[in-house]
Amino acid sequence: MSDYWYELPDERIAQHPLAERDASKLLVYNGVEIKEDCYQYLVNYLPPQTLLIFNNTLVVPARLLMQNEKGQHIEVFCLEPGPSYTDIGAALLQTGKVTWQCMVGGAKKWKEGKLCLDAVVAGQAIRITAEKKGNEQGLFLLDLAWEPAELPFAELLSIAGQVPLPPYLNRDASEEDKERYQTIYAQRPGSVAAPTAGLHFTPRLMKSLEEKSVAASFVTLHVGAGTFLPVKSATPADHVMHKEYFEVTRSFLETIQQQLPNKIITVGTTSMRTLESLYWLAVKISRQPDHRPDQLHVQQWEAYDQQAQQLSPAAAIAVLLEWMEKNQLDKLVATTQLLIAPGYQFQFTDGLITNFHQPGSTLLLLVGALVGDDWKKIYQYALDNSFRFLSYGDGSLLWKKRI
Repeated sequence: MSDYWYELPDERIAQHPLAERDASKLLVYNGVEIKEDCYQYLVNYLPPQTLLIFNNTLVVPARLLMQNEKGQHIEVFCLEPGPSYTDIGAALLQTGKVTWQCMVGGAKKWKEGKLCLDAVVAGQAIRITAEKKGNEQGLFLLDLAWEPAELPFAELLSIAGQVPLPPYLNRDASEEDKERYQTIYAQRPGSVAAPTAGLHFTPRLMKSLEEKSVAASFVTLHVGAGTFLPVKSATPADHVMHKEYFEVTRSFLETIQQQLPNKIITVGTTSMRTLESLYWLAVKISRQPDHRPDQLHVQQWEAYDQQAQQLSPAAAIAVLLEWMEKNQLDKLVATTQLLIAPGYQFQFTDGLITNFHQPGSTLLLLVGALVGDDWKKIYQYALDNSFRFLSYGDGSLLWKKRI
């Protein structure tokens, strides 16, 4: 991991977004050279018939500021549903009570009893309680209950929760963050972190892409807090990758099938991990055609364990479509722990639009897998030319390194 480290001064971390989303600076790496422009002119660097893959997940206000029985403040950060739920969307629709895996800030102050949060919205009193069910590796499984019980959990969070800003911003969420820490095309609630590469896109930018025959298609990957976890081990081999839920539609797979002769660019690391995970699901299904829909999972190192890639990308999409037809599915729902690191062989992705990531992170490993050691000169250029870093910062268009 020491090979994927650089010094990031605090003043280079963007604390707030720019007034205009697409006014952010854009670094363009074409596989050899580096250029600099603005997101508003992204279309100038994409050939016609390029397909952009966006992640349409919606960030939920997942931070609940609660109190213990002594009146001490304790933060509950709702990460993902408990093991009894197979789909985040279904869990967010639960009423009255739900089991959720959470991080608890100030857990040492919570020895016993329940946590409580009281709020009044439009004259209506709301009460939320939290009770421990289990604790594993620093994460708590909590039973959350509330009144009025008819409220869905998603609506409860929208009323009582706060925007889960990244910890490195080290500030409280503002009214501005409710809008700006969300892409303009966010639709599917479930993330506790934004797919930040998409924060730069505006209706004006999307229109300019459409006018040049650059198409857009959407996947859903619900971003977990694990995306912020630093790699603490000396090598990636000892790092445990976080699990994230994703889903794609049959029509999306058909779009990829038609697109394969042309360029595919993923907008954000989450879109890339979703797209590449589909290939390894296809490999798994091709070996075990009777794979059950509730067993779809891509393990962390699965892409590196294969003795040979027996499927072409086109064949992989055909396998998935045939399996969905057999199982009468219009939507494929799965989880992935895929860690894309140097040495990974990309199956679908020709390039990536992404922000500048933290040193020593799995996201920087992914960039290194795409552009090789050139990540160093890319990041040095960004540091030398006043680019803003991390979630609210500037971004880049990175084409796969030419070999």
